[in-house]
Amino acid sequence: MSSNFLLYGANGYTGTLIARLAVQRGLRPILAARNAEKLAPLATELSLEYRAFSLDDTAATDEALADVPLVLHCAGPFSRTSKPMVDGCLRTKRHYLDITGEVSVFEAIASRDAEAKTAGVMFLPGVGFDVVPSDCLAAHLKRRLPTATRLSLAFQIQGGVSRGTATTVIENQHKGGLVRRDGIITPVPAAWKTRQIDFGQGQVEATTVPWGDVSTAFYSTGIPHIELYMPVPASRRRLMLMSRYIGWLLAFPPVQEYLKAQIQKQVPGPTDAQRTQGSSLLWGEVEDDSGKKLVSRLQCPEGYTLTAMTALAIVQKVLGGQVAVGFQTPSKVYGADFILEIEGVFREDVN
Repeated sequence: MSSNFLLYGANGYTGTLIARLAVQRGLRPILAARNAEKLAPLATELSLEYRAFSLDDTAATDEALADVPLVLHCAGPFSRTSKPMVDGCLRTKRHYLDITGEVSVFEAIASRDAEAKTAGVMFLPGVGFDVVPSDCLAAHLKRRLPTATRLSLAFQIQGGVSRGTATTVIENQHKGGLVRRDGIITPVPAAWKTRQIDFGQGQVEATTVPWGDVSTAFYSTGIPHIELYMPVPASRRRLMLMSRYIGWLLAFPPVQEYLKAQIQKQVPGPTDAQRTQGSSLLWGEVEDDSGKKLVSRLQCPEGYTLTAMTALAIVQKVLGGQVAVGFQTPSKVYGADFILEIEGVFREDVN
């Protein structure tokens, strides 16, 4: 089995975590990004090859992909970077993985299923915290209640966020919410619903968010009605409600530039100590038309740690030949129990 693959965006917060864990696991990723100066120190530290190229340069992208079996794409915002990398994977017939959580990106890649099948490659976006644990939880719940027509998922992150994650939030905060109704992704107002959810540590109030599973859980389960929830502080929920009325202002380029500049003044992401002490809790509920409901929960490592672990577990499966061509979701390829292969993950069926 080959041990190398292209890790694009390796100098970012999450990319660096993945690169270091990959070496610990005996993999030899080829590190890649736009800026050689930022990439070289990490490559030297890990004794890895690196390649610097812009995704705008078609020839350079194709050359960089020429001798690797797959790409793990970690350079966001994926709304801008995923298409050129997917295009490159189609031209060079390479498998594509990424760590996106953006509904629009999942849908854009899903629309290219036929192209991927023609090229004989797999497109598997969302191999990190979003959406591996929640996708596997959704598939498990569907397995428990095959007649389910409604799916609610929720997640609670205990730990900080990276600058990349914060930037993606800023870029999308004016767009409102999303749910799936009758199989169709449907816009709803920001903070559309709240409900009480028990992640295993008592009831907390959670609010609807446009999480990636609004897209992927439908492909994994076929359930037509899907909602995603997340506990948010009262101050954050007030801002979400305000965005219904000032979305135009939040989308204004000078405001976007200002907010992103403030993000860049922050630390890159959670420290090693914060990640070690943190955790990720997930909850899911399915209901069928007779009113029957079932609930299951997951307890997982901290989100960025989990992203590195699940992404590399999938990389190793792809390198070992476990591939299904076309657009895929984690549970469609590797099953609802894949998440239980990850160290530190526990699943509980509540009823």
